[in-house]
Amino acid sequence: MDINTPKINQPAPLFSAKALHHNDLKTINLTDYRGKWVVLVFYPADFTFICPTELGDLADKYEEFQKLHTEVLSVSTDTVFVHKAWHDNSPTIAKIKFPMLADPTGNICRAYGTYISEEGLSLRGTFIIDPDGILKAFELHDNSIGRSSTELLRKVKAAQFVREHGGEVCPANWEPGKATLKPGLDLVGKI
Repeated sequence: MDINTPKINQPAPLFSAKALHHNDLKTINLTDYRGKWVVLVFYPADFTFICPTELGDLADKYEEFQKLHTEVLSVSTDTVFVHKAWHDNSPTIAKIKFPMLADPTGNICRAYGTYISEEGLSLRGTFIIDPDGILKAFELHDNSIGRSSTELLRKVKAAQFVREHGGEVCPANWEPGKATLKPGLDLVGKI
């Protein structure tokens, strides 16, 4: 496995890639999303078992991400043509409205530390990037464990709250409206 994980609070690695978006082939650059939050979701491969459950879950919550001024970008080492075939043959994948990036060379996966060189696939990796292109959170895990878009939404909301309320931090399981903390002080109260 190639491990080259980016660092928290450092610029996220830039990339340009072909993507399937709105049933059309496009070129996507990370810099296109400056000024917005980005959730970058790496997954192993199209036409697999867990991946459509995750991507379908993200598709179901995509409007909620959009309301948070957040774009979702999915990435696998498949080509855009494989993405298109999957889109055309799976009702779950057909409901996806976010860009599905193709990384057949594995370069984006390598830059984010998700590439499994022995397999030519990506680990499941999730990266939250702020409007300035700075990496705020990420998780990597075994490909047999699916992710929760509900928890991912909570993390985006927490990252946005912290950005907007300097000096306050979000405790475990924080949700909007719940108490926050100021390091060295007690609970701030409900916001």
